[in-house]
Amino acid sequence: MAKIKTLEITLFESAGAFSIFKRAHPEKNSYDFSGILALRQLLSNEKARILNVIKTQKPSSIYELAKKLKRSFKAVNHDIKLLERFGLIVFTEEKVNNRIRHKPEIVVDEIVFRVKI
Repeated sequence: MAKIKTLEITLFESAGAFSIFKRAHPEKNSYDFSGILALRQLLSNEKARILNVIKTQKPSSIYELAKKLKRSFKAVNHDIKLLERFGLIVFTEEKVNNRIRHKPEIVVDEIVFRVKI
């Protein structure tokens, strides 16, 4: 049985507003956002579509992902950079015809949200 990789995101109340803090590997991927805007951006329908296409269709590049989603490359690139920053996806570099292609891959199986008040 494969091990399930979990991403933990914690929301905490600070001075009457929620802030977001993610702590999976504090030495390299920890960050603290003021406000909950970043979490709202992460939970959009477009990000869910991106994750679904990466998981089910396994595109070989960002460009191919954009074509499958029928969205502009720039918009998809912006969205997957946010997913990468949250630690949901990573890019694998592949050399094809003297070019380096970045293949997006999902690295977590579940996301756990905690709200501390």
